[in-house]
Amino acid sequence: MNAVRVMIVDDHRIVREGLRQVLADYEGIVVVAEAAHGGEALQCLRASPGGVDAVLLDIALPGRDGLEVLRQLQSEFAGLPVLMLSTYPDNQFAVRCIRAGAAGYLNKSADPDDIVAGLRKAAAGGRYLTPSVADLLANAVSEVSAHAPHESLSQRESQVFRLLAQGQSVGQIASLLNLSPNTVSTYRARILEKTGVRNDVELALYAVRQQVVSA
Repeated sequence: MNAVRVMIVDDHRIVREGLRQVLADYEGIVVVAEAAHGGEALQCLRASPGGVDAVLLDIALPGRDGLEVLRQLQSEFAGLPVLMLSTYPDNQFAVRCIRAGAAGYLNKSADPDDIVAGLRKAAAGGRYLTPSVADLLANAVSEVSAHAPHESLSQRESQVFRLLAQGQSVGQIASLLNLSPNTVSTYRARILEKTGVRNDVELALYAVRQQVVSA
């Protein structure tokens, strides 16, 4: 298995060094780049596209804050997973970060095992949600409707829907269901249209609220 190549973005050098030392104790996790602010991170990624598998991004950065940097990363490097780190309580920024496209949201006081688990899952194309963040997301979506949109999905679409909601990537679903990635992508597009959501994150929130999957 290839190592997960990580970029750490935090304006405090001591935090970057601490994270680097912590991650060095885990097999299969390699810190390949560091940045003190969003501009530096973007410059580094532009110079070496494809050289990073996941980003650990502080939400409180000088100049452009972490949310703004996250949106820029989503725009320029589609598919690059970003795990947000924060000193703020989950209820202040977690939902906003996930809705903006973050692969996860963790407090800086989180257990190192959680950070590593988040990086591995994000690099594999999934989302890492702690129980508290999952609860916040579930409460942020609408109540279950009497005739939910997902009830109109075909049997195969329902299979793909459940797997997407569980954090599986298109490639993983293709392998599990013995389908081509293009076929799975087509099913995904139909599911998004029928359920009225815009992306996989909103689809997961919808699935939790509709009790299709557990938080």
